[in-house]
Amino acid sequence: MSTANDLKTQGNAAFAAGNHEEAVKLFTQAIELDPKNHVLYSNRSASLSSLKKFDEALKDAEKTIEIKQDWPKGYSRKGAAQLGLRQYAEACETFEAGLKLDPNNAPLKKGLADAEAAINKEAEGMGFGDIGSKVKGAFEGDVIAKLAANPTTAAYIADASFVAKIKAIQADPNKMREYADDQRITMALFALMGMGDMFSQMPGGAGAPPGAEPQAGSPPPAPKAEPESAPEKMEVDEPAELTEEDKEAKAKKEQAEAAKAKGNAAYKARKFEEALEHYDQAIELNPADITYYNNKAAVYFEMGKYDECIETGDQAYEVGRENRAEYKHIAKALGRIGSAYSKKDDYESAIKYYNRSLAEQRSADVLNKLRALEKLQKQREEDAYRDADKSNEARERGNELFKAAKYAEAQKEYTEAIKRNPDDARNYSNRAASLIKLMAIPDAIKDCEKCISIDPAYVKAYVRKGDALFRMREYAEALDALDEAKKQDTAKKSTAEIDQLEIKCYNAINEANSRITPEEALKNAQANPKVASLLGNPVMQNILQQMQSDPRAAREHLKNPAVASNLRKLMAAGIVRMG
Repeated sequence: MSTANDLKTQGNAAFAAGNHEEAVKLFTQAIELDPKNHVLYSNRSASLSSLKKFDEALKDAEKTIEIKQDWPKGYSRKGAAQLGLRQYAEACETFEAGLKLDPNNAPLKKGLADAEAAINKEAEGMGFGDIGSKVKGAFEGDVIAKLAANPTTAAYIADASFVAKIKAIQADPNKMREYADDQRITMALFALMGMGDMFSQMPGGAGAPPGAEPQAGSPPPAPKAEPESAPEKMEVDEPAELTEEDKEAKAKKEQAEAAKAKGNAAYKARKFEEALEHYDQAIELNPADITYYNNKAAVYFEMGKYDECIETGDQAYEVGRENRAEYKHIAKALGRIGSAYSKKDDYESAIKYYNRSLAEQRSADVLNKLRALEKLQKQREEDAYRDADKSNEARERGNELFKAAKYAEAQKEYTEAIKRNPDDARNYSNRAASLIKLMAIPDAIKDCEKCISIDPAYVKAYVRKGDALFRMREYAEALDALDEAKKQDTAKKSTAEIDQLEIKCYNAINEANSRITPEEALKNAQANPKVASLLGNPVMQNILQQMQSDPRAAREHLKNPAVASNLRKLMAAGIVRMG
């Protein structure tokens, strides 16, 4: 994170490059970090004046003076902004106030001269040179009554703002400069000075007849003075000359950086004790820099001193927060603490610190470490939870609940049994039975497949899978599962159950086929990619032709498991029909 001084330096560079908008932005950010720094307001005032935003520039200049009243530059900034606003009299006062602090200040002298020249130029443009003495005499006595009696100025008396300006000029003749752009005030002055005939010489003036033009031979009116703008090029302020304290601090920082460089070299050479000495020296010289603590923590990590690494990482975090270090440095401190905890097998603490590090700044390295550790932590928790005896107890409880037709409660117990012993195929098969009763068919099929992956000879898993597929009306797939069950049931304990399910599948197929014609079945088959693929297979086409000419050929083909499976699919689709 950039410091106020860093932002000021960047702002100065932007100003020097003529990028005043960027300079304003940078000085504003710096002010947010250091709102009591008068130089920052002064620099922003200069930038705003360059953008001709004189109102804002004036506010910053006034803030500069408020913070540091004895700094001449603040008055120079304020006077420049007032010049830009054509507040020439006020600018003169500001420059004079600054010169009281520094009588030989060249910018203040030039500013005062510019302000006085602007006043004289404006006065000459109105046709009266030394305005002060003339105004003072003209505005003596009952001025309001005089103006009311004059046909040209009588209408102005009805305007309260006009009357207020007249009274202000009576109190301070120099106010005439401020109101010089109000033509009514100018005409009032002419009237009071007995120069009413000048109205006829003013095109469009209140006393001139409509459409009147300047009299032939009379000199043209002087052009109105253009407002003076602030100097186009204003140098921004650099810090004042360093104090002895500042010089000492700067020297210590330089020495600290030199010590860090030596520590880095020692670290790369794996001279860890030497590296620690240099980093400690850097910390002693500049204890506010987080990088020295981070480097020291890295050394402890490489040395396998993980407690010291964690302690130093905590110090780095505190120093970084206190001194508003960049997020990446704080993230690095937290990430290294996480790695130290990981080495100590404290996965919970490591995960916590990795997450804190990522909250400061996203890092692919830390993110990968976090994901790997979370996976290990999950596996560790699962391993710690394993208990074959408790798994058996949970399965038995599930069996009792299943017999009582409490299928949801049984499912929970079977799930507990799986957590306790995920390698026991029986747990998945039993849960599949509960899920079938609860009509959670897809989940039941997944449990059957998991059971089979653990124990490929587990007959009940095939039977239950066939039952689940039958309920989904996937009759061909159900028959495939039952066919595999027959192969695995070498003891013939499940023959009756398998045969019963097969009969149900064939009956369901025949019933479905009876509701559609062969033509409709063929049309539907062509819309089914799997069935259409079988119909387009030359081998299957040949087999179907043989079966049509010789029905006994079907028995031979059914001995081939792959062919039998395909024929069952065509039967389920209504293409092949049993008599």
